[in-house]
Amino acid sequence: MFFAVAFFAAVFGLVLFLASLFKGRKGEQAQGALFAAPAVLLLSIGLVYPAVLTIIQSVRGKSGEGGFTLSNYAAMFTQPELLLVLRNTALWVILVPFLATAIGLLYAILIDRARGEAFAKALIFLPMAISMVGAGIIWKFVYQYKQTERPQIGLLNQILKSLGFETQQFLLEAPLNTLMLIVVMVWIQAGFAMTILSAAIKAIPDDIIEAARLDGVSGLKMFRHITLPSIRAALVVVLTTIAIGTLKVFDIVRTMTAGQFDTSVVANEFYSQSFRFDAPGLGAALAVLLFILVIPIVVYNIIQMRKEA
Repeated sequence: MFFAVAFFAAVFGLVLFLASLFKGRKGEQAQGALFAAPAVLLLSIGLVYPAVLTIIQSVRGKSGEGGFTLSNYAAMFTQPELLLVLRNTALWVILVPFLATAIGLLYAILIDRARGEAFAKALIFLPMAISMVGAGIIWKFVYQYKQTERPQIGLLNQILKSLGFETQQFLLEAPLNTLMLIVVMVWIQAGFAMTILSAAIKAIPDDIIEAARLDGVSGLKMFRHITLPSIRAALVVVLTTIAIGTLKVFDIVRTMTAGQFDTSVVANEFYSQSFRFDAPGLGAALAVLLFILVIPIVVYNIIQMRKEA
């Protein structure tokens, strides 16, 4: 550890020394390149190189050691169990960002400038402070199943029993179990959406709101014509950020069902194929697919942020 710190300190000192030798506009560009060089080097070693190896492994068959073949990619779109994984992932990506954003936006509007606003926001933001593994364990207890005649330890089944209904196996019955896992992710991400959107709403100039009120605009019309257009950039950031996080979701599925009972998603299946089913080539192909799916969202987010800037 000491030698690693000493090495990076020496590299940084060398960069500072070399940067001080350059003057003028070209010198500034050279300084920028020098300061960026260590980061580029580390990204190349820690990100680009492993990504290239993963792509190579994904086109070498199921074992990742054969000749060139696209069989792994063909399997993803032909094998029923992998098609189910893609369907589940699509369901996550469609439902989680929109539900979490809608709940966060509704909450931000309802408690804006209300009494006890800070405390109310802290409550809904609290799940963000919990790890996804921790959230999965908490909600696994919420969904815990026991036969109706037995004492219940699962909150949801206790409520059903109190209302006179039969208890349900929420994590075993597909596709209900996938929807129940999605609820956990929405619960976590709604706090993030609320925080960003609440800040965006507070940033709307007061004179715009007052002018709209003088023109007789209020209620839903105020939201549609004033609030929503003013926070559009924040909405895009929230939706795309949650979508990226949802595409990579692993902890919740792994903790609550381990991908069983038709609940697996791409990230979980990548882990399972690589480390449980001895198919690193197929696992690598799933990782590449995940990377490809994330790229358009990231690019769109960058484009929108530049437009707003």
